[in-house]
Amino acid sequence: MTTNTRREFLKQAAIGAAALAACPPATVLGANDRVRVGMIGVGGRGEELLKEILQVPNVQLVAIADVYSRRRDAAKQMAPGIQTFDDHRRLLDMKDLDGVIVASPLHIHAKHFMDTIAAGKDLYCEKTMTWSIPEVEECLATAKKSDRVVQVGLQHESSGSLADTRKWIKDGLAGKITQVESWMSRNTPHGKGQWVRQVPSDCTAQNVDWKAFLNGRPDRGFDPYKFINWRLFWEFSGGNVTENMVHQIAWIQTALDLPEPTAACMSGGIFSEKDGREVPDTIVVTLEYPQDVVVTWQSTFNNKHYGLGERLLGSDGTIEHIMGVTDMVTGRSGESLHYYPEKVNRPEGVALTGESKNQNHMANWIDCIRSRQTPNANVEIGYRSAIAAHMANTAYRQKQRVTLEMAKAAVSQI
Repeated sequence: MTTNTRREFLKQAAIGAAALAACPPATVLGANDRVRVGMIGVGGRGEELLKEILQVPNVQLVAIADVYSRRRDAAKQMAPGIQTFDDHRRLLDMKDLDGVIVASPLHIHAKHFMDTIAAGKDLYCEKTMTWSIPEVEECLATAKKSDRVVQVGLQHESSGSLADTRKWIKDGLAGKITQVESWMSRNTPHGKGQWVRQVPSDCTAQNVDWKAFLNGRPDRGFDPYKFINWRLFWEFSGGNVTENMVHQIAWIQTALDLPEPTAACMSGGIFSEKDGREVPDTIVVTLEYPQDVVVTWQSTFNNKHYGLGERLLGSDGTIEHIMGVTDMVTGRSGESLHYYPEKVNRPEGVALTGESKNQNHMANWIDCIRSRQTPNANVEIGYRSAIAAHMANTAYRQKQRVTLEMAKAAVSQI
């Protein structure tokens, strides 16, 4: 984080804290009360979340905000009758909004997170919770000072596989788990790099609030390619680690009840996607945890054969969660969860198959808005998983093993 960006962030945090102190208590809604929701950011991921919220019973999407006119127009086509704004603050000024979904680019999450809490709204914030460690520290503190319901877009936290895994571990079936292997692999046709999107002809300085998008980054002329393909660049993104690894690390941390890592290493580079991106496409991450556990995560955008999965290796058994190759059109994958006993320590043990059903992650947030209960992916797991992701990226960019203390002391790089 540059000096100017950090100064602007701290100024906005102070403003948000002052506004937070004036927030009225959250209204308790009845089971049949309609929940009124707004959205900030309706790009590719935002459109998916928009479709999800429209499917939740007794919920009304009433407004969206986006800095790009095309996305506002597209949202109105998907949800006729909604209000649209080019400034998220005008949306947050609406008095009759119960909750807000934040699906803006990663580098703006913290601003939208804290502005939403300060406005007295419940919050669904897409993963990763923030772009940097200072931001995630501030967002955690802000959420803890409020009574707002915060759900982070870590959908695996609502999975049946996690519920079954936690039960098997609690029942002692795995014994002492000292290592977890995890991976995520993808591929695209030659010449079509992962995440690269075509720039629409109407993506111009007249149709985009470029200054709002930069969010305190150094000012420069409008760059439509970076605006559309922000995931490729460090100043806006955390790359594959914050886009994908964070989901699995959160799942692993919750399953094993792990805190933040004590140290991280990350190696790899831009080996397959030679298209001008800054973030690596081939990665191996090692995370060390204080409970005698080491977690590895490896990923490539050059081969999708093994899809996504985790193996929890215990003295008494193995828990294997496989999601297989994801169909990039439908989003479906062949998910399975199995337990295999280590016969040397559990000679009478039998193999098991996970059976619990997934919960609807968005519906869980809405239910918690009504009940004021803690959602499945609360701000704490959002924080711990973000710390793990930022530690990994810090290690990669500093080309060394970093401890938690080193990562927190580091100046975030743009």
